[in-house]
Amino acid sequence: MKIFGTDGVRGKAGEDITPFLVLRLGISAGLYFRKQGTTNKILVGKDTRRSGYMIENALVSALTSIGYDVIQVGPMPTPAIAFLTEDMRCDGGIMISASHNPYEDNGIKFFDRFGFKLDEHAEREIEAIFADEKLLFSSFKTHSDIGSSKRIDDVIGRYIVQIKNSFPKDLTMKGFRVVLDGANGAAYKVAPTIFSELGADVIVINNTPNGSNINENCGAIAPQALSEAVKKYRADVGFGFDGDADRLVVVDNLGTIVQGDKLIGALANYQLETKKLKSHKVVATLMSNLALEEYLKDKGIELKRCDVGDKYVIDLMKQEDTNFGGEQSGHIIFSDYAKTGDGLVSALQVMSLLKKSKQASSIALNPFELYPQRLVNIIIKEKKPLTDIEGYNQWLEDIVAKKMRYLVRYSGTENKLRVLLEGKDQELLDSTIEAFSGFLKKALG
Repeated sequence: MKIFGTDGVRGKAGEDITPFLVLRLGISAGLYFRKQGTTNKILVGKDTRRSGYMIENALVSALTSIGYDVIQVGPMPTPAIAFLTEDMRCDGGIMISASHNPYEDNGIKFFDRFGFKLDEHAEREIEAIFADEKLLFSSFKTHSDIGSSKRIDDVIGRYIVQIKNSFPKDLTMKGFRVVLDGANGAAYKVAPTIFSELGADVIVINNTPNGSNINENCGAIAPQALSEAVKKYRADVGFGFDGDADRLVVVDNLGTIVQGDKLIGALANYQLETKKLKSHKVVATLMSNLALEEYLKDKGIELKRCDVGDKYVIDLMKQEDTNFGGEQSGHIIFSDYAKTGDGLVSALQVMSLLKKSKQASSIALNPFELYPQRLVNIIIKEKKPLTDIEGYNQWLEDIVAKKMRYLVRYSGTENKLRVLLEGKDQELLDSTIEAFSGFLKKALG
């Protein structure tokens, strides 16, 4: 039984993500963690969705039923859970979040005792345990062997100290006006505190979570409000986070949304100039623009590509012995400071770049021009094998013949087919993707 997608387990709360599923999944994950465990503690955090209460309680019940002691830390960014799992010497960490998805969705992400997301082999092991009813029902503890649970509200300070240490100690943000869009999500306490303590003049928007407004027309997935606020308050830069704060979108001083590949390019060059880039390599996904690859090559940096998903970026970073990578969607990994994509770490690195360059963000974060690229999301009911569609391969051959690059894949977190085309001729690109996406819509019903 396949339960995991590209980033943990995700679906509509109360429909796909039910208490029954969470109980079973929690027991399965706990039994997996116990194989390598040493402390008998598991950390559980969440974002600000109302359904987080339901899932959290089911997880605590599952884990304590098999003897685990659970530490609940409440609403915290996903990268904070990754950090705290290792820092607090837990056998594993669990984050309840559907990241950038709308509030009615929710999900569960798992981290090993070192703070890394579980790889596919580990996920398959948990799925195998999930399917073994005899093992599950024989795992319950009794009497004093049943686990305990406690809530700790002050661990946020540990994460704040860790994040602030990623910003150069010889720099201050004094003199910078910064707009922060918290997406009514998990960074609503952490982000303003960090930027204020580092000296910035901070303006905060979308920072009053109520359980159902997370990611609602705000944050990294809808940065228009951030753009307007930057222009209104004449800010130097704006940062938008998603619901669990592992993603970042930047708006420059002119109110322009900085393209993700340009952000990766600017930060990669900054890492190179400050002699912090290992192996002169950067990892990005198959969706990154060819112009990024050419820009990095001119700087003497080799771009390595991987499948979409920040865990794949991290895996390839390890293989290539480099410490920087990211996705154009805003997941950016500085492995010297974080075990996963961390929007706050990325924002502080942008601030460091701006301070050192002494340039306006509209200049410093616009290092090259992108080739025309179009992404179309097609809502689907069923993820049918694309190669079974009659005429599909002929379409791909035609796209290549037109000297365009393509990427067609199903989303791992939503019922969508993502179609990306890239080429130098905007008009040809537009007409081709309209026709190709129309063909796919018809073929997939």
